[in-house]
Amino acid sequence: MANLNKVMLIGNLTADPEVRTTPRGTSLTELRLAVNRVSGGPNEGERREETTFLDVTCWGRLGEIAAQYLSKGRPVFIEGRLQMDSWEDKQSGQKRSRIRIIAENMQLLSGGREGVAASPAPPRSSANNYSGGYHQGNGSAMAEDAPTQSATPMPLEDDDDIPF
Repeated sequence: MANLNKVMLIGNLTADPEVRTTPRGTSLTELRLAVNRVSGGPNEGERREETTFLDVTCWGRLGEIAAQYLSKGRPVFIEGRLQMDSWEDKQSGQKRSRIRIIAENMQLLSGGREGVAASPAPPRSSANNYSGGYHQGNGSAMAEDAPTQSATPMPLEDDDDIPF
């Protein structure tokens, strides 16, 4: 049987990112995300809003980008996977656990540099490798130090017809 562990969330940061470094020197950034869900019927009296608070971990360069561009209140799209953390409480001796999101991709949704995308993985082809600043091709900017993987690859033929 096939398995899938994939999460896609849009929410707002409830605190500034917290950056740490592991003993081996890898950077790790912790985000606290609030995700709202509105439900209810057509009448306004039936409308309910619930908020879920989630812990998100960004490793390596993705975490460095998150720390650089994100701050409390900033909306962000996170794509990643679920991970269960388990430990024993030192005070009570009880087993504790929580589910966290391990971020694999991130999209900044508004603010100073709108649409900055980040992914820790290198692009699959040179057609997706934007260098030399920001690429304004589809109305969104991509940071040069934040490679992305495009959902629709750029055409490889007729490259000299690109309008920039």
